[in-house]
Amino acid sequence: MALSQWQSDDAIKRCLEGGRVAVVGLSSNPARPSFGVAEYLLQVGYEVVPVNPNEDEILGRACYADLQSIPGRVDLVDVFRQSDAVLPIAESAIAIGAKGLWLQLGVYQPQALALAQQAGLACVADRCTKIEHRSLSLQGWVR
Repeated sequence: MALSQWQSDDAIKRCLEGGRVAVVGLSSNPARPSFGVAEYLLQVGYEVVPVNPNEDEILGRACYADLQSIPGRVDLVDVFRQSDAVLPIAESAIAIGAKGLWLQLGVYQPQALALAQQAGLACVADRCTKIEHRSLSLQGWVR
């Protein structure tokens, strides 16, 4: 499957509609892209749930070891991990009933994306949630 299939405006908007985002691979290091993206998402009104087994708290929020440990619903799973680590994350996103799976810039795993899409999740790959949200905000689209 072509990468462009996972970059449609419709899928991007569907992913950004939800209010609760689990950021898998979120780092507590402010210099890391995941930190900047999560901080931005918080600033524009999303509820960010950090997922990193090596951290207890990030950005003032409790950090969870995995998606299954998160209490309550998750609308979007935003992945900051290497492509070869994505398949089990996609399976977990499906298992917890997430509505979307977003693979950040440089992350692409067609098998995981196809599996998630077949389960009804909106899927985006090789795009940045912060960049796409800003772009849609400038166009007048708000969640």
